Amino acid sequence: MRGLLVAARSWWQHPAFGRSAREMASVSPGLAAWGLMTGVAMVKSGMSPFEAVAMSLLVFAGSSQLAAMPLIAAGAPVWVILSTSFCVNLRFVVFSAHMRPYLMHLPLRWRLFHGYLTADLSYVLFTRHYHHPPANVDERREQLAYLSGGSLLNWVSWQSASMVGIALANVIPTRWGLGFAGILALLGVGCSLASSHLRRVSAGVAGMAAVVAYALPLKLNIVVAIASAVALCLIIEETWPKTPRLPT
Repeated sequence: MRGLLVAARSWWQHPAFGRSAREMASVSPGLAAWGLMTGVAMVKSGMSPFEAVAMSLLVFAGSSQLAAMPLIAAGAPVWVILSTSFCVNLRFVVFSAHMRPYLMHLPLRWRLFHGYLTADLSYVLFTRHYHHPPANVDERREQLAYLSGGSLLNWVSWQSASMVGIALANVIPTRWGLGFAGILALLGVGCSLASSHLRRVSAGVAGMAAVVAYALPLKLNIVVAIASAVALCLIIEETWPKTPRLPT
């Protein structure tokens, strides 16, 4: 336990921790608004306050929560709920694979800790600053401090706003449309990640497929969108000439 506290103290006392927190603070209001409306939506979909709090703390994935809530309210089969949530969160598999060289030197407990806290924006901000894994102890400390600062502020902003939404669900009307701020925040994340031709094709195909299949029940248009984008991009990777103009 003492070792955990010493390691954590070395991160939050590092200048990179404060720098990351300040950068995250500039975008956290949009995520907080989205968290607020997610809290409201959980209660209004039929969840008890206890269930909503547990989902917010344990799942900590707004898009997955919003995708699962109408399915839960409609009494959808468990496999449909789990499959939809899994598909919505597939991007974290990519994030995890990319972050592996940065974190594999840590004990398992710390890898689990960062895996739980790291979200879309904290990942984007981190990878913008650090293009390569750490080469020495000082770089490791700096990178972990930066990742911890942004991730912790993101977590606090989301959870505090979500708890307010859960507590005031019967007071805050959903017509306020505060969730639109969260959509804008995610749109910014998506545009930041669309850094190659293949990624832009994937995003465009997924968006079009989701619209075309919108009438499907149980939010299955999300599954169709992901499957269509992945299938087409796999075909492109196999058939497109291997040139620098189409990075993979």
